Amino acid sequence: MAVSVFLDTSVLLAGLIDLGPQSAPAQSLLHAVAEKNVASPGTAWHCCLEFLSVATRLPPEFRLTPGDAIRLVEDEVFARMTVHDLPSADRKSMLRLIAEDGVSGGRIYDVHIAEIARAAGARVIVTDNRRHFLSALRHGLRVETPSEFLAGTRKPPR
Repeated sequence: MAVSVFLDTSVLLAGLIDLGPQSAPAQSLLHAVAEKNVASPGTAWHCCLEFLSVATRLPPEFRLTPGDAIRLVEDEVFARMTVHDLPSADRKSMLRLIAEDGVSGGRIYDVHIAEIARAAGARVIVTDNRRHFLSALRHGLRVETPSEFLAGTRKPPR
C-alpha cells in the first residue's frame, strides 16, 4: 500500500517526546495521525531504530528507558503507520546514487530514508531537517516541516 506522507525520525522524536515548545508541530501532526486525519502515514524501519537509539540516550530529563521507547514505537508507530524498508531490488541503485552525488557520512542515512519513502510511493516527506532530504526532490517528493504539512492539510474557511 502506498503512503501519502512519510515521517522522518525527527518528527517521531519530537512528536512522541516532549522536548519543549519546538515539539508542538510534530506533536500536532502525530495527534492528527492518531485521529486518522492523515491519510496513509508511513515511516521507515530505519526511523524506528533511530528513534530507539536517540530516545534512550537523550539528556536525562528527556531520556526513555528501552522498554518505554519500544512501547511508544509499538503503540504509536506500528499501530498507526505502515513501516517500510528499502526493497532489495533498489539497494544497488541507491548505492550508485550515493556515489554519483558524492554523499558521505551521516547523509547516507538520509538518502536511505528518502529512497524508502520514494519506493513506498510517498508524496511528501515530513522532517525537521529539510536540507537533509534534498535528494528526494529529484523524485518529485515534497519535503516539508510538520508546520508546513499541517498548514497544507487545513481546509480554508468558507
